Amino acid sequence: MKTTLDELQAFAAVVDGGSVTAAAEHLGQTVSGISRALGRLERKLDTTLMRRTTRRTELTEEGQV
Repeated sequence: MKTTLDELQAFAAVVDGGSVTAAAEHLGQTVSGISRALGRLERKLDTTLMRRTTRRTELTEEGQV
């Protein structure tokens, strides 16, 4: 499966904004929509790009690359 522009935009917005909530506000989407886009991207790339908890979002080594 190919990655979509929406998935890449969601990932970039989370990295730039520092949180899924900030990315959702910036892109005019829901928090769950951003989270699902990140999940799809990670499944397609077969790697974990971010460690997400309720309190923080942190890039993994793969996500930094």
